[in-house]
Amino acid sequence: MRKDSEVHSGYYTESPSVLANRFNVELMSTTDEARLDAGEEPRMRADARRSRAKLLEAATAAFAEHGADAPLDEIARRAGVGIGTLYRHFPTRLDLQAAVYRSQVQTVCDAADELLVSNSPEQALLGWVRALAAYLVTKRGLAQTLISAVGKDSELMNGCMVAMRDAAGRLVKNAQQAGVLRADVTERDLLRLVHGIVVATEQSPEDTDRLMALMLDGLRSRPAAR
Repeated sequence: MRKDSEVHSGYYTESPSVLANRFNVELMSTTDEARLDAGEEPRMRADARRSRAKLLEAATAAFAEHGADAPLDEIARRAGVGIGTLYRHFPTRLDLQAAVYRSQVQTVCDAADELLVSNSPEQALLGWVRALAAYLVTKRGLAQTLISAVGKDSELMNGCMVAMRDAAGRLVKNAQQAGVLRADVTERDLLRLVHGIVVATEQSPEDTDRLMALMLDGLRSRPAAR
């Protein structure tokens, strides 16, 4: 049963609302709507951007700790804003869940590019695998909740999946070109293996890093036997 604060008249609704067409929902002024009609992105005031960022940070932590049904009033409290501010940025729980999921995926994908620039191919791959594992640990059913709500072939899920595969693909290709990763390894292989290890070590997270290292050692390119 939802808490009273989550059924606030005029704010909360269980329906997807406009989410089917736009996942990052913002209440726009007349000026912003005109900018959209002209093909421009709406501008958000600096204080509104800060509030939105705090809400995303708080929601990410709450979903990781308590799952996708974490109380919205608790998320607003963590962010240091009122519940009304939360609903102005994210009119439904689904809007907030989608924004958190997209933000997390973007962070992991950005990490891939940062590691490629600042590390050797082997260290970049290892660093990203660890970042990916840390992200997977915090999902706590968020992806499944969104799939149930909008479908696995939705713009949100498909877009995030493609972004993750592209990021993994860049790291795999870079490591293969450097001769440190087997040529037959694909980005899909890497994502599946990491996911499998995270699931297998859910009750013993201290084993995750060791198993990741063993996995990558098994995927390492070896000299041809004579």
